[in-house]
Amino acid sequence: MDFNFLSTPRIVCESGGLGRIGSLMQDLSCTRALVVTDPGILACGFADEAAAALRAAGIEVEIFHKVEADPPIAVVEAAVEVARAFGADGIIGLGGGSSLDTAKVIAAAVANDQPITDMIGINQVTDKRLPLIQVPTTAGTGSEVTWVSVLTSESHEKKAVYAPQLLPDVALLDAKLTLGMPRHITAATALDAMVHAIEAVTSRTRKNPISDGMADKALVLLGQNLPIVMETPSDLSAREAMLLGATLAGMAFINASVGAIHALSYPLGTGFKVPHGHANALVAGPVMRFNMPVAEAEYARLSRLLLPSRPFNSDAAAAYGLIDEMERMLVESGLESRLSGVGVTEAAIPGMANEVVTGITRLLETNPRDMTAEDVSRLYQEAL
Repeated sequence: MDFNFLSTPRIVCESGGLGRIGSLMQDLSCTRALVVTDPGILACGFADEAAAALRAAGIEVEIFHKVEADPPIAVVEAAVEVARAFGADGIIGLGGGSSLDTAKVIAAAVANDQPITDMIGINQVTDKRLPLIQVPTTAGTGSEVTWVSVLTSESHEKKAVYAPQLLPDVALLDAKLTLGMPRHITAATALDAMVHAIEAVTSRTRKNPISDGMADKALVLLGQNLPIVMETPSDLSAREAMLLGATLAGMAFINASVGAIHALSYPLGTGFKVPHGHANALVAGPVMRFNMPVAEAEYARLSRLLLPSRPFNSDAAAAYGLIDEMERMLVESGLESRLSGVGVTEAAIPGMANEVVTGITRLLETNPRDMTAEDVSRLYQEAL
């Protein structure tokens, strides 16, 4: 089997590890760091905590805190200008997937003096990037270990930058930063990461033994610890297990690719402002049922890993058990479980389906089963 597996060179997993950010930046020979985050993380005090640790290590700091969900290219461009004006020689992403995605692009754009619009696509980043550390505050996106950034254009379309240069130098996993996550964000991000694991295993183009192993472990860590965290949000051990699971799922899917669940979720984010993890969870069940004719064996294997005490008497029963479990967790999370509940109307479905099959073909190509516009419409109808 021929495959190519890329990975972040250093992963630091340590509760309270944010206090080490200064020494980690010193290891990268940085003296002026831009911390990229959003208003919520700033309000939590995490950005100031990072800045204090950096200054204690003799590193000058600037904080950019205007990141938005599904980062608009214009906001990222503004952050690039801040980084240039400050003379940043290192970038720190601190927050959820939007902050981490923004930080990656800043690091590349500043180092290369390359317009962001020229980076969109596969391997369009022209050269190296600035040193980059990623610090996730949610257990979900896996952006801390991936080489993709998903941005939003002026026309509200998802635009992806895929380039190995976007892999950070260090991913810092500090579970204490996830303790204050609201229940709905905890659930949505965990379900997002579980979808990453499931789609990595069933990818028909780039899955490989390493990504499979990481996805298997990720699904177990996430699925078994999410109920614990929902019941006891302060359980640091369970929080750390989920954060590690999300990172492993990120390493798996970036090497194997995701599929139609992600493809169908994108119009929900751009058109209806549904957070990415929640959007994935809303369409996961219908897409997985559609994939059953070709993905049953893998779904069954994952189901038995996730639900070892369930006495499934066939692969079909086990596979449907996995789908049922994903939908059960969505309902029990308290998140809206139907598309109609997040504002999607039947009239919007044809346009959404067209967007999927014309603009997100790269993810349909990796899905285990071919999918037409009519199929996509039916799946949206099922989730409505």
